[in-house]
Amino acid sequence: MSLKIRKNRSPKPPQECALTECMTIIGGAWTTNVIWSLRAGPRRFSELKIDIPPISPKVLTQRLRELEERGVISRQVKPTSPPSVEYSLTELGGELIPAIEAIVNVGYKLKHEGRMPKVQSEAAE
Repeated sequence: MSLKIRKNRSPKPPQECALTECMTIIGGAWTTNVIWSLRAGPRRFSELKIDIPPISPKVLTQRLRELEERGVISRQVKPTSPPSVEYSLTELGGELIPAIEAIVNVGYKLKHEGRMPKVQSEAAE
């Protein structure tokens, strides 16, 4: 039996693939959660930690630095005593919100249609 390889009809991405670049930014663990938490406005580190309880302080710090380096969020030090730091979405970061909203909507549909696998804690109930 010989295997017949079908021709891929979708256009090949350019060498510098925009999809790959975007997924590199939002593909990290907790990254979309950080962006999602900042969609309503500036947040301090402690507020983000409360918004995303399972994230460790180390990982949150890493994600904030990565997003700042890529221009997705901005970091502003407030001249208070002691100094406080606020993070907010840049214009580029704001452009990611509709894409993340679309992913959330598909997730809801999958969950409510019963297509998502149950988490062990849910399966035990």
